Amino acid sequence: MPKTSAIERNKKRIRLVAKHAAKRAELKATLANPATTDTEFFAAQKKLAKLPKNSSKVRIRNRCSLSGRPRAFIVTPIRVELDR
Repeated sequence: MPKTSAIERNKKRIRLVAKHAAKRAELKATLANPATTDTEFFAAQKKLAKLPKNSSKVRIRNRCSLSGRPRAFIVTPIRVELDR
């Protein structure tokens, strides 16, 4: 079993991603737009850097929904019925 603190830390990351998703997407769209001026680009880059690191989607760890294990995870419980 993993530590409870590791599971809770991951849950906090999931909440932060949901909270900052719209703002992060808006800033990334500004950065990807070729019509953006240099000053707008650098301002958006600075705002993006000020967002919490844990609000990035790639920092979420996939964990098993049954045990919380980080490797060989099962997303949803699978029910296996054996015919005997």
